This record gives sequence, C-alpha cells and structure tokens, in this order.
Amino acid sequence: MKKNKYMMTAIMLYMNYFVHGMGVLIISQNATSLAHQWGTTATGAIAVVSSLGIGRIINLLVSGVLSDKFGRKPFVQLGIIFYLIFFVGLLFSKSVTVAYVLGICAGMANSFLDTGTYPALMEIFPDAKGTSNVVLKAFISGAQFLLPFIVSGLAAAHAWYGWSIVIPAAILVITFIYFLQGAFPDAKAEAEEKQPAAAADASDKPAVKSNKWLDGALFILYGYISQATFYMVSQMLTQYGQQISHMSDGAAHALVSWYSLGSICCVLFTAVIGRKFKEVQLVPVYTLGAFIAISLMWAYPSSAVLMVILAFAVGFFAAGGVMQLGLTVMADFFPAGKGTVTGFFYTAGSIASFTIPLVIKALPGMREVMFFDVIVSLLGFVDTTIIAIRYKHLFGTLKK
Repeated sequence: MKKNKYMMTAIMLYMNYFVHGMGVLIISQNATSLAHQWGTTATGAIAVVSSLGIGRIINLLVSGVLSDKFGRKPFVQLGIIFYLIFFVGLLFSKSVTVAYVLGICAGMANSFLDTGTYPALMEIFPDAKGTSNVVLKAFISGAQFLLPFIVSGLAAAHAWYGWSIVIPAAILVITFIYFLQGAFPDAKAEAEEKQPAAAADASDKPAVKSNKWLDGALFILYGYISQATFYMVSQMLTQYGQQISHMSDGAAHALVSWYSLGSICCVLFTAVIGRKFKEVQLVPVYTLGAFIAISLMWAYPSSAVLMVILAFAVGFFAAGGVMQLGLTVMADFFPAGKGTVTGFFYTAGSIASFTIPLVIKALPGMREVMFFDVIVSLLGFVDTTIIAIRYKHLFGTLKK
C-alpha cells in the first residue's frame, strides 16, 4: 500500500482491531477470576460471551446505513467508547447480569467499528481495498495469539488479572484521543470530484448497474456461509480430533494452533498477491480450497499427520480473510453504500454465529457435523463462482 496522508488514521484503525481481538477472548481467558468476582462458576462466566453476539446484531444494520450518511469517524469513535465501557466495566462489575449488559456493549462496539472501519480503509486505500481489509484479520489474530501469554504471565507472577484488561483499554484511550482530530477521507467530496471525469467517460464506459436483489442475495448468502464454514471447524476441531481421529488431547488441541497458523499465513499471502490479483479472483479459489480441505478432513480422519495439514489448510482457505475479501467485492458491486453493505454482510455472519450452534447440537455426532460443513463449504464455492460470473458480466473482466 502506497504512502498517503491518512496512513496514521489507518494505523489507529488497525490498533482498534488489535483491541477487538483481545476483547473477543478477554472473558474466557479470565473466566476463573471473573467468576469469583461475579459470584458464579467459570462456566457461568464463559456463558456471558454469548451477549457479544446479541449486541452485535442490535445495531449492525442501522449503523451501516448511518455510516454512509454521516461518515465513518463518528462510528469509529462510538465503537471505541462502547469498548471502553466494556473493558472498564469488567473491572468493577459484581454480577453476571451487569457483565451480560457489558457484553452487549462490546458487541455493539464491534458493529460500530465494523461499519466505520471497513469502509474507511477501502476509501483510504482505494487501490488495495482487499489487502487493507484482510490486514485487519492479522491484527485480530495477533492479539488473540498474544493475550493468552499475557494472562498466563500475570498468573505466574501472581499479579492482578486486571492488567490484561487495562492494556487494551489504554490502547483505546490513545486511539480515541487521536480520532478527536484524526482525519478521514471525505468519500462524498471525492465522489463529487470524480463526477466530471466519470461523465466524460460515460460514452466509452456505460454505467455498471448491479441487481440489488440478485447480487445482494448472493453476497448476504456468502456472508452467512463464510462465517458458518470456519465457525463449525474452529468450534469442533479439537473434539473431532479426539473423537473421530482418536488423537491424544495434546495433539487434538494443537490442531487449533495449526488452524490459527494457517489463518495468519493466508493474511500474509493475500497481502502480497493482492497487488496482482483482484479480490473477486481470489475468493472462489479460497472457497474451493476450503471445500477440498474440509472434504478430505471428513473422508480421511484417521491420519494424524493429514489432520494437521488439513487443519492448516482450512485455517488458510476458510479463516484467513476470505470473508473480508468477499465484503470488498460486495463494495465493488455497491460502491455508493459501503457502510450499508458492511452492515448487511456482517449481519448475515452474525446470524450464522447464532444458528450454527443449534445445528451442531441437533446433529448426532462430530462426523455428521463435519459432513454438514462439507455441504456448506460446497455452497460457498458455488455462490462465489456465481458472484465471479456476475462480476465478469457487469465489469467486463476479472483481471486487475
């Protein structure tokens, strides 16, 4: 990504997502200490995590639409404020009820950040929209890799658990102070500046008109499918290794580490090749890779070595930023409403996070769950292939 005047703004946006990565895990990582503080069990403390999903759905669509109307900055600031309420509140909360409300605030914070940050990055880096959004995944993964070491280090030193909460809160204070003055691109002004040039080219390049019902449905479906595909694997990978592959507890738990490593490697890989290929070229390839890897995991679960390779592959193809790439392509189809499309796309993903656990619970065993994921990932490949065909029809080419 080339240097531009909004680079510091982009860095601060990325730091917000480093904090978000910690926020997703902060309750589960400190479950024992928080359970004592709230007068409940560790299981009861972890159950509070579900409130983040509720908060996320509450305002995602509305904040997406309003982000297009009022700009990105207010929603980034709202995201920071709601996350600060969450982190500071955790330190002083004394009951599960209060903690649940704080979790809802965290979910709302994530929605505010999403609808402000993703469009802002696409506007800051118009020539590297997919790469700039995928890099967010790297900051999230980096934070989630680092937080357990912070928590275990504090425990080993017999230090106060709250320092693991103070650290992300302190980062948010820094980003909030920056955004009091930090500049964002004025998307409306830039669009108006481009109108004369666009009008001059109108005779040579007819306007591209996407179908909001057909194309919108394809992307909303993919928002659901992409979340469901990697959610099922990430949630059941350890149990699948133990029950179906008959791996030791240590080896089965290590599958998640290989899955996470694959995710991080894909972010780095996409950041490099994203300069040569359009996002719409990459998404069908990644969804095909996810389908093949999950299919092999279902068909050949007995080889521990193969399971490790496939765990890495699923992390690479299904959880390495393909969802962010899908959102970027959707913004190409609907360029006038980046905030709105972010709201719709991630609402579909949030619905998947609610419904897929119910499907997993209804299925008789881990092998059946994996087969269901095979079907979902196949639908993802079919869906993204149709999206690529639609892109070629509307824009005339898939190449950069």
